[in-house]
Formats: sequence, C-alpha cells, structure tokens
Amino acid sequence: MLMKFIPALLGEHNLKDYARAREEFDFQNVEKEFSWYATGRVNIVYEAVDRQVEERGLGQQVALYFESGDRQEEYTFGRLQSEAARFAAFLKKYGLQKGDRLGIFMPRSPELYISFLGAARLGVVVVPLFEAFMAEALKDRLGDCGAVAVVTTPELYPRLPLEQLPALKHVFVVGENVPAGTVDWHKEMSLVTETPPMEWVGREHPLFILYASGADGKARGLVHVHNIMVGLLITARWVHDLRPGDVYWCTADPGWITGIAYGFLAPWLLGIPVVVRGGRFNAEDWCATLAKYRVSVWYSAPTAFRMIMSGGEELLSRYDLSRLRHVLSVGEPLTEEVMEWSLAKLGQPIYDTWWMSETGMNMICNYRCMPIKFGSIGLPFPGIEAAVVDDEGRELPPGKIGNLAIRAGWPAQFRAVWNDPARYEEYFRYKPWFMSGDAAYRDEDGYFYFQGRLDGVINTSGERVGPAEVESKLEEHPAVARAGVAGKPDKLRGEIVKAFIVLNPGYTWSDELAAELREFVKTGLAAHAAPREFEVKESIPLTRDGRVDRRVLREWVLGLSED
Repeated sequence: MLMKFIPALLGEHNLKDYARAREEFDFQNVEKEFSWYATGRVNIVYEAVDRQVEERGLGQQVALYFESGDRQEEYTFGRLQSEAARFAAFLKKYGLQKGDRLGIFMPRSPELYISFLGAARLGVVVVPLFEAFMAEALKDRLGDCGAVAVVTTPELYPRLPLEQLPALKHVFVVGENVPAGTVDWHKEMSLVTETPPMEWVGREHPLFILYASGADGKARGLVHVHNIMVGLLITARWVHDLRPGDVYWCTADPGWITGIAYGFLAPWLLGIPVVVRGGRFNAEDWCATLAKYRVSVWYSAPTAFRMIMSGGEELLSRYDLSRLRHVLSVGEPLTEEVMEWSLAKLGQPIYDTWWMSETGMNMICNYRCMPIKFGSIGLPFPGIEAAVVDDEGRELPPGKIGNLAIRAGWPAQFRAVWNDPARYEEYFRYKPWFMSGDAAYRDEDGYFYFQGRLDGVINTSGERVGPAEVESKLEEHPAVARAGVAGKPDKLRGEIVKAFIVLNPGYTWSDELAAELREFVKTGLAAHAAPREFEVKESIPLTRDGRVDRRVLREWVLGLSED
C-alpha cells in the first residue's frame, strides 16, 4: 500500500522555502524581470523569443524539437524569431491588424506555433481550436469571436462551415494540395521580403481567446491577455523547476490551455527548449521520445501515465529515461496506482497541479521542496489566496466540502468572456472570490483536495466536455426524445461520457442505434464528446426550473440510485 505522505525531495530546487515565499512573495517583483518594466514596450513574443536572441545570446539554441511520423525538425530561437516575423508580414498583407481574431485549427506542427507567434507579434488575437472539433463546434467558436481568418490544413479544411461564418475573409492552408479559394501558407511565407517591426501592445491587450465548454452547452470565449506572462514565468520556475540545460515536454494539445501556457509560452520565457510530438498517443512512441530528446521535465496527464503503465516493465526497459528528473500531472486526479508506478519505475513522485482555463496559470500545486500528501492537489502558489466557501461565498473550516475559490486579481486571470460580460461577472458573484466551479476541501495544514466538478462538466482524458452540449446534439437525432449526460469514473480516462436517453415512439434500442448516436455526436461536435456508454430511461430527472438534474445523474452513474 502506498505511503500517504511523501517527503520533500532533497537537493537544490528553484523554490527552496515555500513558507517563506508565502510570506514575502509579490508578483510585482516578477514584473521587474521583463524588458517592458524598463522600456514600457510590451509583447509576449518579444519576451519569449526575440529577447532570447537579442539580449541573452540564445539565437542558435534549439527552442523546438518537433517529430511526427517521418518529419523531424529543430527550430532555434533565431529561426522562430525570423519565421514569426515573416508570418506577421503575411497577415499584414491580407489586411489583418491589431485586435483582429485569427483562428488556428490544425494538428501540432511547427507552422501552428509560428502562426501563433506571428499573430501575437502583430497584436492579432489568436483563437486556438482543438483539431478534433467538427463543423458545429467550429461555427460556434469562430462565429462568436468574429474571426476574420483561420489557419488550417487540407485535411481539416472541409470541416469549416464557411457559409455560416460571414466575418471570415481568408483561409490560410498549411500543406500540399491546397483547396481552391484558399491561400497557400508556405507559398505566401516564401514571398515575404520585408517584415514589420514588433507591434507593441498594452499588458491588457488580448493575446488569445480560448473557448471552454460549460455545463449549459454554450462554449465560453475566455479572453487572456499579454500580462499572462507574469504568472507563466514564475510558475515555470517554481512549479516546473525549469533551469538552463533542461529539455521540457508538455504533452497537452495547444488547442487547450495547458498546451498553450506550458506547452511553449512558459518554457520559452525562460529560454528552455520544448519537445512537440505530433500524431496520436502511442506508449512506445512516447517512451522513445522521452529517451531520444533526453527530456528532463515532463508535464502530462494520468491517462498517459496509465497507458504507459499498461505496456509493462518490458516497455520501460527498452528506453533510457535516466535524465528525467521532474514529472508533473494535470487534467484529472492522480490515482494511487499511478503514483506507486512512478515511485517504483521512474524513481520519483509525480507532482499534481490544479488550475483551469480561466486561471491561465498553475494555482494549487505540489512542490519539490514540500511533502506530498497523497490525494491532495497541494498548496496555493505563493501570491495566490485560495479558500473553500459555501454557496453564499463564506469561508468553510477545514474538512468541509464546498466551492473551491480564488481571491481575484492574479496576473494570469482571464479578463473577460467574449461578448458576454454577464457571464464573466457570474464567476465573481461572491466578491472578492473567483468561483471555480470545482468542489474541494482543505485539511488543517492547508492542503486542498479536489472533489469533482459542481456543474457537471466532464473531464475525459484531460479534455472538458459540456454535458448540455452533448445532450442538445443527441436530441437533434430523431430517435432521442430527451437526453441526460454525465461523467462516469473510468480507470483509464478518469471519466467517460455516459448518456441516459429517452427514446421517441417507434424506436427500439440496439447496438446499431448506439453506434449511430455515437457517430452523430462525434461528427457534430468532437470525438472526445461522443458517449462511450448509453442507458435507456423512461424519463430524465429535471430540476424545478426544467433543467437536467445533474445531481441525480451523478447518483445514477455511481449506482447510488435507480429512481
């Protein structure tokens, strides 16, 4: 049985004394590390890329190791600087300017990161889109933000509902066999002869709009600004313990917050090279990647750890992972089995982190200089005040489950919900607290313990699924009268999507209908949103105001109630 208390690691860590940092730390001191503190000229791309070249002499250092299939490439900070400037010129040629929105809908590739950097360099606001999204999800997101252009690939291009996106003027396509009526990304890049200067922006200028699923079915456009860099730099140093000589791999997709914030922005602010592995997950490939690039700090999710565990000792024995010195986790709770495996096979614990799309940075974490209490998401980052509050915003004592709340005002906090100020204010309905929507409790030592989502949002393999969005899609099918969707605990994925449905007259349940409904959701929304289990019911439980009663659905999936 696993020990319930894992001692602090011996040795040198960037964060040496947590208690002292809690007392003395001030985010304003981190601001002094950026060039804009002296110059007044702000742009995160300058701090993450150009500054590494112009001020720190890292122009020839590799910033990005990319591998996918037969494609293996390395990009130095100098090359990223040049390519980002070229893409900024490309965008300017097509009329994009500061404040315009650019969608990026493509799989992991160097062109994705160059497009992000080039857009931000020009003050254009990036809208990251997960590559599994289908037409309806794309319409909702690109339509809501009024994107004027999108970068995609020939394979993904057919999913774009162009006729339903009146603001969209340009489609830039990366790859071969560029469709008629679109713009060839590589050809345009090759035609650039002059690049525009860096567009200086305010710290509050929007950097990206990330759409996060909500329980009500409407994806929310969370606006993050250039000031996110303050939170990213210090958490990269103190939580991820990044230092010169490290090679860092965050396995998250850049269609989600983790793949943006820690996939490239945070490590590049410290001049640390990152690994990007394209293609679908494969345990053998991932182990080979860790070994080949001599990864020293690895940020991943319990689902990935469990899949590697399933390969057995023989898989790990084929690869030298001895350079791996720090492993972190995000997206779903760590299980005892995963922690035991890491201690036994990797020779070190896994450090859990809690944060979310809205927070923009790691908020409650385990730290190398502090003991780990198994099952806990850890302690608030220095400068962050967290609490557990009741439904009126009053703080609860240790041991009581309530709403996990954060005192508003941290530097990476999202600044708005695009086109929906009322929804933004709802997050802060009990000032000064930001209400996360997560349930938690804390113990007498201040450690926090995550207890699931309050609003029914499902976390499957680290990806958020809004249940109402899936319910609405299912109810579009002629066989389904009503639907209720909930997350069911799953050993491999954390949770799976389970759908309870009421059939319309004339329809009979069958495996064929289950497959048809699954495909219906997959093609309408995204593969990760498709239910893996169905159960036919006579009715779906509703609250007094006519909404799906998620408390009862949760009881159903846990087998606590059959009524």
